[in-house]
Amino acid sequence: MGGTVTQGELVPETFLSYLGRDDHAFLLGRGETRTRPADTVLMHEGDPTNHVLVLLSGWVRVYRTTPDGQVVLLALRGPGDVIGDIAALLDFPRTATVDSMQDTGFVQYRSDEFLACVHERPALGFALLKQMAVRLRDSDAARYDFAAMDVAQRVAAYLVYLADMHGTMTERGVEVRMPLTQQDIANRVGGSLRAVARAVATFRERGILITGRRAFVLTAPGVLRSFSGNMPNGT
Repeated sequence: MGGTVTQGELVPETFLSYLGRDDHAFLLGRGETRTRPADTVLMHEGDPTNHVLVLLSGWVRVYRTTPDGQVVLLALRGPGDVIGDIAALLDFPRTATVDSMQDTGFVQYRSDEFLACVHERPALGFALLKQMAVRLRDSDAARYDFAAMDVAQRVAAYLVYLADMHGTMTERGVEVRMPLTQQDIANRVGGSLRAVARAVATFRERGILITGRRAFVLTAPGVLRSFSGNMPNGT
């Protein structure tokens, strides 16, 4: 029996967020529900394709490692995201490693099982297309950031992006509850840990960023957005 997840628990613009209740029940009922603790590798770069995961709870990081050992953070994925779908659709080895940032729950399918579900329910295929379009948009924005911004601006733009996508308005500002580290940010924006730490410290000193364990708050997201020169929903 598959797992359950409510619409309010889903990350916006993810695979499950584009599906109705009946399609949720159909899809989640076809897979095997599993949980894994934090710091568990769920997929290895280069491994042959054999399963697809639909996330129900917790956050994971998706990254690649360059030949010289540098880690490049490609994305953070949360409840509602599907992982391993591209490799399953195109039948090639994993292009990235995925590990859990916290305790994570998901529904697991063999690749052929997941593809059978997509063939049986056209709504699943449309949801995959929408999710892919969002990821392509974010990838294009990230490439622009690398070309047009310095490290501090890229850090600001990424924090604003996370706030736009995953933030909740509080009395202090926009709070993002996510186990994100400065090393994760450095791996994502292509800067050194020292440069990222310096940017974060500057934002904190100016009172526009509050950092805490497994969460951060943007007290003035408009200031960071203006500093980065980015448009809403950019990366």
